Amino acid sequence: MAKDQILPSEIQETALFQLLANSLVLSQTAPYLSCHDVLNLAATSRAFRFLIYHTPQVFRRLDLGNVKTAQFDSRAVDRGGQTWRNVQLDETLTEDDFYSGPLRGIFSNLRRNDILRDVQVLTLDGLSVTAELIHDILIDPAFSVRILSIRDVKNLNDRKLQKALQYACRESRPEGTPRLKGLYVFGPKDPVPEVAAKEESRSPSPTSPAAVAAAWNTRSQQTLTACLAEEPEAWYARRGNQFPRRISPEWASTLVACDGIIAFDSVLCTSPRHFNSPAWGKVNLEVLKAAGSPASASIPHFNVATHSLGGCEGCGSAPEGWTVWGEDVFPEKREVEGRRSSHSSMADIGRFPLLAPPPVHSSTLSAAMCPTGQSVRHRLSYLKKGNQNKARFIPRCFECIRDRYCAGCNKWWCETCYIGAFAGSFGGHAGSHSGDHVSNRPTATGENGDRGLGRKIRDGFCADGKCSLYRSSADSVAAGSEQPA
Repeated sequence: MAKDQILPSEIQETALFQLLANSLVLSQTAPYLSCHDVLNLAATSRAFRFLIYHTPQVFRRLDLGNVKTAQFDSRAVDRGGQTWRNVQLDETLTEDDFYSGPLRGIFSNLRRNDILRDVQVLTLDGLSVTAELIHDILIDPAFSVRILSIRDVKNLNDRKLQKALQYACRESRPEGTPRLKGLYVFGPKDPVPEVAAKEESRSPSPTSPAAVAAAWNTRSQQTLTACLAEEPEAWYARRGNQFPRRISPEWASTLVACDGIIAFDSVLCTSPRHFNSPAWGKVNLEVLKAAGSPASASIPHFNVATHSLGGCEGCGSAPEGWTVWGEDVFPEKREVEGRRSSHSSMADIGRFPLLAPPPVHSSTLSAAMCPTGQSVRHRLSYLKKGNQNKARFIPRCFECIRDRYCAGCNKWWCETCYIGAFAGSFGGHAGSHSGDHVSNRPTATGENGDRGLGRKIRDGFCADGKCSLYRSSADSVAAGSEQPA
C-alpha cells in the first residue's frame, strides 16, 4: 500500500516544474540554494535547464564561497598543477592571474553561458581575490554587480583596492558608472551553520527532482535555525567594537572619495574632531587636546568608525546627534508630495552602513542598509512621529573615544559632558563656543565646567571599579590565550 501512495518520478518532476515555472516562486526559492544545487537541478532535464538558464532572477544572487572550484590552494599548484592545468608552466603568468585564476575561470564560464550579466549580488568571502579582479568588476560592462562582498578574502592588496575604488568614483567617470553601489570589506564573513557543513561533507548532491525538493526542505529548516541563533544586529543593536581586526587609516580617504557613490559596511566617524561631523566647529578642540591623553592629541581629519555607541551617560546624546534610520539629512529638500529628492537619497550612501549578511531577495542599497524591523522605504519612516522603535546609533572611531569609553559596559561620555582625563590641569571647557567665548555646560557629574569632574575611564574601563569583574575575566582569558597549547 505504501508503494501505491508514492507518485511516479515523472509526475513528481512535472509537479515541481509547474511550481518553479512560477517566476515568483523560483525567484524566492533560488537564493537559498547553493550554486551547485541550482546547476544540478538544471541538469535533470531539458525543461529544467531551459527554466534555470532563461530566468534572470535565478542567478541574481551568487555566492561562490562554498564552490570547490573557486578555492585557491597553492600547494596543489606546486605539486603539479592540480588546481588548474599547467599553470606553473606558463612563463607569461602574472601574479594576478596566479591568485585570481580560479575566479576568472568561473567568470569566463558564466559569461559564456550568458549568466554573468544577471548577477547583481556577488559574494566572494574567504576566496582568493586580487585588486585587479575588483577593478575589472568595477569597470567591465560584462559585470552588473551592484553589491559585492569580499570579507576575509586572501591575497588582496588594500592599497591597490583603495586606488581602484577612488579611480572608479572620480569626478570625470563616465555617466552611470560604477554600477557597484555597495561593498562589504571590513567585517568578518558570515558563519556557516555546522549542521549544513556536515551534511554537505557526507551526503552526495541530489540529482532527481524529488531528491532536490527534499534537500530544499532540509536547507530551509537549517536556515531558520541559524537565523534564530544569530547574534544582535551590527551597529543598531550591538554596541561597542564592530570589527575583529584593525582598519587601516588609509581607508578613510577612500570612503570620502566614494561618498554618495559606493556604500561600505562601515561609515566615517562623526565626532566633532573630524571635518565631516555635523558638530564641526561647535566644540573647542584645543581644550580637548590639552585635557586628553597624549595618545589622542593627533587625530586625522577623517577616520573610519569602528564603534557603535548609545547615548552619552551625561546628556543622553552626542554633539553631532544620532544617526537615525529613516531620517533625512536634508528634510527641507523633500518634494511637495513628501518624496525624497535625489540629493537626499545620495546622502544616505555613506551615512548608513551595510548590514550583514548581504540581502537575499533584493539588490538595492536600502535593503542592504535597512535594520531589522524597520521600513525599507524612507517615506514610511519619515511619516512616523515620535522616537518609538527608532533604529539609531552613534558611529565613532577609537581615537575619538579614547579615555572616555568603557569596553566593559559600553558606557561613554561625550566631549561636552566630559572634557578629558586631565581636565583638572587645564582651565577651560569644551562646550559650544563662538570666537573666544566658551559656554559652561554642566558636566556628567552635575558640576559646571571641569570642577570635580574626576577621571571616568582608567585602562579602558570605568574608573569607579564597577567593571572590575569584567576586567579580571578579560585578563584571565588573555593570560590563557598566551599560554602555549
